[in-house]
Amino acid sequence: MREHHINAKGKVLGRLATEIALILQGKNSPDYKPNAVSDDKVYLKNYADVIVTGRKADQKIYYRHTGYVGGIKEATYREMKEKDPRKTIQRAVRKMLPRNFLTSRRMNNLIFVD
Repeated sequence: MREHHINAKGKVLGRLATEIALILQGKNSPDYKPNAVSDDKVYLKNYADVIVTGRKADQKIYYRHTGYVGGIKEATYREMKEKDPRKTIQRAVRKMLPRNFLTSRRMNNLIFVD
């Protein structure tokens, strides 16, 4: 088991998410298997200091649905970051992982350090 400690202060959200996604998949380790969960863990600190470029803070919109008719909710990046900065990073990393049954188990290896 390898531990990766990443300081997110001043890093761009997308570039940070790709770095984390590669580690969680295990692609940077010599014993990579696409059908297995890597035992690498990512410890992320200063996650509230992640930046986005351009005007994405106000223009990037996150959607979710409550399950009821007409229940679509939307929030900008700035609103999501004020509420919980971990959610923006989790969503970015989750979308960069392959969509399969291992995704949730891989996401458990992402640990936010306060």
